[in-house]
Amino acid sequence: MSKTIYPFIFIVLISVAVNAQKQFTHADTLRGSITPERAWWDVMRYDISVKPDFDKKYTSGFNKISYKVVQQDHPNVMQIDLQQPLVIDSIIYDKKQSLSFSREGDVYHVKTPPQKIESEHEVKIYFSGKPHEAIRAPWDGGWTFAKDEKGRPWMTVTCQGLGASIWYPNKDHQSDEPDHGASLTMRVPKDLMAVANGRMLNKTEHKDGTVSYKWCVENPISNYTIIPYIGYYKNFSEVYTGIKGDLDLNYWVLDYNLEKAKDYMPTEVHNLLNAFEYWFGPYPFYEDGYKLVETEHTGMEHQSNVSYGNWYAGGYRGRDLSGTGLGLTWDFIIIHESGHEWFGNNITTNDLADMYIHESFTNYSETLFLDYVYGEEAANDYNYGTRAGIKNDKPIIPAYDVNAQGSGDMYPKGGNMLHSIRHSMDDDKLFKNVLTGLNITFHNQTVDGSEILEYISEKSGYDYSKVFEQYLTTTKIPKLQLYIDAPNSKMFYKYTNIVDGFNLPLVLKGDEEKIKIIPSSEWQSVDIHHKNQYLFTPWRIERMYYIDVELLDNRD
Repeated sequence: MSKTIYPFIFIVLISVAVNAQKQFTHADTLRGSITPERAWWDVMRYDISVKPDFDKKYTSGFNKISYKVVQQDHPNVMQIDLQQPLVIDSIIYDKKQSLSFSREGDVYHVKTPPQKIESEHEVKIYFSGKPHEAIRAPWDGGWTFAKDEKGRPWMTVTCQGLGASIWYPNKDHQSDEPDHGASLTMRVPKDLMAVANGRMLNKTEHKDGTVSYKWCVENPISNYTIIPYIGYYKNFSEVYTGIKGDLDLNYWVLDYNLEKAKDYMPTEVHNLLNAFEYWFGPYPFYEDGYKLVETEHTGMEHQSNVSYGNWYAGGYRGRDLSGTGLGLTWDFIIIHESGHEWFGNNITTNDLADMYIHESFTNYSETLFLDYVYGEEAANDYNYGTRAGIKNDKPIIPAYDVNAQGSGDMYPKGGNMLHSIRHSMDDDKLFKNVLTGLNITFHNQTVDGSEILEYISEKSGYDYSKVFEQYLTTTKIPKLQLYIDAPNSKMFYKYTNIVDGFNLPLVLKGDEEKIKIIPSSEWQSVDIHHKNQYLFTPWRIERMYYIDVELLDNRD
């Protein structure tokens, strides 16, 4: 297929979405776009150190940012993001020179010396202050200063969407991940354990009764998934034999939950790895291992460091989001948040507006997990059940370049879009190859939504741009109208409530019969007989495709 159609199509999609949005501010642009002060330098590595004070709810530390100059002509000013009320105390350039800076809201403009293209440098940014606290983590970001069941300190951070600059200084844009990984050092009282992404490099005891724990990832990582966990943790570990060999699995749980976790977590994790390595290919971060860490909030997809707060039970804290009962037979948080290791952490979007790449695919990972464990019929039922959560309140794709987030429908509606695309292919081997191919082709990369659409269309041999447009930029549910012309043994069909050119194919199949149609806005017909007419039963179609089906008495 020609590649030239996709940029045009997505320009149309963007335009449709933006027209429905609010007016954005200069601060939104500074946060969500690649400003000239961001464009000229590429983050190579973050080395973060933080010392949280639980009693005072105060933090201090630094972030050493290693970077490369990637533009010949550029302003000698660097944009560094750090949200209020935290402040930057000082900045040291290349270990010797203090830099001056000014503040504009949540952005610092840092004056730098002239630097040649391809040269590499570092800035060590010291910060401190009383950070923003999360009100309802993880939905509201910031630090969480909680207490465990024994009344002891328990701390962590959540910051997706809100941005990692809520707790440390960085280049707060998803498009620039540190190419050479990152480290996080946490200095805490000696009776506490501090856990972060990847593997622990060292432990340093200090004379003041504190201990520093340094953790490191080798892979590129989104800044919002670099997360500390601090509490009375105990660890157990094992090795999983996966597609790429031995994968280290580590579980960090509160000390009083250790035995419960040993009985519960490994089975759930093995099941998810079996299913997702089948559908998506190898776990993306074998070098950094896989880790579950218990948290006070429900859970988040922190890379190689998945947070878990689902109370050691099936469902989503006891609820089945599909209403079928199937969702209670597996741990929603372990499955869903781990699914983000492939979609969200391995494949990361450049702009928050394309967040459906993270959430729609991971939502659909739940259905694919059910398919792997229970089969296609159960998967169809589960996916259909999740439609109860679709609001169709606003488009899934919002405005670009302003750090805007679209409708929460990116979860169930996006997942149902992918379910519809999968059934339209009528080839699970092909669909699986598309998913695996995405994770191989875009391994450790940041992407635009247009790239994902282009890949799916090219690999499947079918242009899905109008399907993406329908489900991602409108709130209209496609309707399939059917009219039976019994005397002539024909079924007439067409789509209504669609964008111009909507072309989702429908493959209707039973045990022995199969019919493929590509409805449009005009009436078409297909021959039917007593053995295949049942394929047009509305409930059969609606469980495979996110469309409404309407039987008509006539075609007028």
